[in-house]
Amino acid sequence: MIPLLTDAIEAHGGLKRWKSHRTLTATIVSGGDLWALKGVPQDPIARTMQVELHRQWASVAPFGSGRHTDFTSDRIAIHAADGSVVAERVNPRSSFARHDLRTSWDPLHRAYFNGYALWTYLTTPFLLAMDDFTVEEIEPWHEGAETWRGLRATFPAKIASHSFEQEFYFGEDMLIRRHDYRVDIAGSFPAAQYVSDPVNVDGIWIPTRRKAYLRNGDMKPMLDTLMVSIDLSDFRFG
Repeated sequence: MIPLLTDAIEAHGGLKRWKSHRTLTATIVSGGDLWALKGVPQDPIARTMQVELHRQWASVAPFGSGRHTDFTSDRIAIHAADGSVVAERVNPRSSFARHDLRTSWDPLHRAYFNGYALWTYLTTPFLLAMDDFTVEEIEPWHEGAETWRGLRATFPAKIASHSFEQEFYFGEDMLIRRHDYRVDIAGSFPAAQYVSDPVNVDGIWIPTRRKAYLRNGDMKPMLDTLMVSIDLSDFRFG
């Protein structure tokens, strides 16, 4: 690993501690403008999100009355309370072909986005130490009086996420402050996600607030366009 990633992982709790856990569960409340643009308005109900830490799997509940999702990079499904499959899509990425920012989503589109996005967020920065990720240090970002060191990660094809290239910025304490990417499944719009209010859970520092804004050409967030907000709480490792 490059020194910046090593330092960031150590600041967030270290790989040894991370590898001692298998899953992470959290309560999430989401908002923002993206959902209305996609024709799937977001309610303020608290939901339970669970991810596996060492392979790409995620589930959120409820996802409709008594239902939950089952996400992997090559399949998305919605299950009823008894475990039966209500809806399923194999190779879900292909269903976003020719989508732009305002193309409507069906429930499986939304479930796929939720699965890969929250898995990425809840495993950052530790996922960048997984096999086949390529990382390099890039120019820092200056936020007010602060300077945040940056790295660019190239994701392997086997991992579903916003885009193959993403940027991560870390404060003086090496905790994550910002995450930049393009949302390829929605017209590749550029986003700058601000990450804040970390809490210590069994020695691992996890942010509790995420706000993703449209990003303009000079990398500045458009603060009047909040695409997605996520408040997280009640973290539990398993």
